[in-house]
Amino acid sequence: MPFQWPPFAHRVFRYRSTRITSEGLQFLIFTLAIGIAAINTGNNLFYLLLAMMLSLILVSGVAAEYCLRRLELRRHLPDLLFLNTSVTSVLAVKNRKSRLTSFSLTFCDVGDDQSAFPNVEIHALPPGASRLLSCQWIPTRRGKLLLSGVRVSTEFPFGLFTKRAFYPMEDMVIVCPELRPIDERLLRGLFAAGYEQTVHRRGHGSDLYNLRLYHAGDDSRSIHWPTTARTSQLTIRETEAEEQRRAIIYLPTSVPASHDALFERAVSLAASLVELLIHNGYSIQLRVGPDCSSFDRGEAHRLELLRMLALCQRSTRMEEFARQDKWSDGPSDLDEEGTVITVQAWCDSGGVETEFPRVSIDGEFIPGAAHAA
Repeated sequence: MPFQWPPFAHRVFRYRSTRITSEGLQFLIFTLAIGIAAINTGNNLFYLLLAMMLSLILVSGVAAEYCLRRLELRRHLPDLLFLNTSVTSVLAVKNRKSRLTSFSLTFCDVGDDQSAFPNVEIHALPPGASRLLSCQWIPTRRGKLLLSGVRVSTEFPFGLFTKRAFYPMEDMVIVCPELRPIDERLLRGLFAAGYEQTVHRRGHGSDLYNLRLYHAGDDSRSIHWPTTARTSQLTIRETEAEEQRRAIIYLPTSVPASHDALFERAVSLAASLVELLIHNGYSIQLRVGPDCSSFDRGEAHRLELLRMLALCQRSTRMEEFARQDKWSDGPSDLDEEGTVITVQAWCDSGGVETEFPRVSIDGEFIPGAAHAA
């Protein structure tokens, strides 16, 4: 059977590392020189000095190890992160040792690709004490971000070595596309498309549809108080449904590899449109390649759509374009009405290549509309 390390040794060798500092290198060279002098001269004073310096190295390793032991860490992150936007993460640290204080601790989040995030420091953490540390950093890549753990390091007590300990603590977060301002030409195009027009039927809206008597379970905020005061009967105000208060955002994913940066801009523009329309109370459906969401509004639907855009992938297999994108010429088989906003990073129509996505509303191209996105 293969040899297996004891649990303590396995933990030490897997999650511990030591690096020598510049001061520590000078100290080791000086220690070596003292050792050579002691051997050559046989002077007891040199031997005493050598023993003291070697003991300092041993004490440095033992003290640093005790500083890194028995720490309890918990990480708190926002539900959604946005590309190129500052994020504040909170790290809760507790010293579970009963007697010893941990000194000069430096904490750093570590990603799945061993990328390190900015450091935060604690000068002293008494036994049984807790601290909340906040760290600001900026995500640089859209999609899933795996934080594999926290790296804790210390140079206590003499600064000769940097002792590191790794505490595994996996967290998966979603980095959404960057939100940018929408160009005014695109906003005018959206309003000109008429998706705020109403139809004469009951539903959610702002225009008056009908007045009726109050029934049990009706929302008290819909009571029409002038009519109630005049007739002495509780009267409910019903509004017209804003049937066209909806939009379909379509993002094709069939994009060549040479247009990867342009595809990221298109994803960012689609996310900005989702943010704008949801904020104004519109019902949104998002179609990303072959994937399609439902028509809905509100904060929960906004988070769902942003996650779809965060996880979408560009398709590079040219022979599968037609099969992957069922609406390659635009979503024409609509089962519900709504303004169709198409954000294209690339099209094979032979047109002039641009550095910005092409935006069309109900099939009508909006020139220059994405230049601010």
